[in-house]
Amino acid sequence: MAEELIIPEGATRKEIYKSLYPQLVALTNGEKDQIANMANIVASIKESINFLWVGFYRVVGDKLVLGPFQGPVACTNIAFGKGVCGSAWKDEKTVIVPNVEEFPGHIACSAHSRSEIVVPVIKNNKVIAVLDIDSDELNSFSKDDAIWLQNICSLL
Repeated sequence: MAEELIIPEGATRKEIYKSLYPQLVALTNGEKDQIANMANIVASIKESINFLWVGFYRVVGDKLVLGPFQGPVACTNIAFGKGVCGSAWKDEKTVIVPNVEEFPGHIACSAHSRSEIVVPVIKNNKVIAVLDIDSDELNSFSKDDAIWLQNICSLL
């Protein structure tokens, strides 16, 4: 695959995911380096949908450590169970937050973030990372986003 995404102009978000997913399969197929795959996944999502912030936090010991991302500078470390990312890690499930101001213990890495989705990356029944996406709009994420992003995370 050429390192250029093909996304239909004027596509809905669901159509973007449908177009993006097979391209990510081709892009990550055969690449063993997890950081390289994370970087390409993040860049592809950011380029295709242009969320405020898209990135991975990797599980390193007892905390999440910032991995490949695109967007404004971010928090470097997040404790287990803290904020949206730490909660997704602890509960081993996707968390959708329609309004980050209403999430108890939300960690505000950017004052512009209004809604968020965090998808755990699970390998061998263990969370190894989380995909964190922030939007500058309220209610930006749905169950469709969760399903497509979970499928994308399964490529790692």
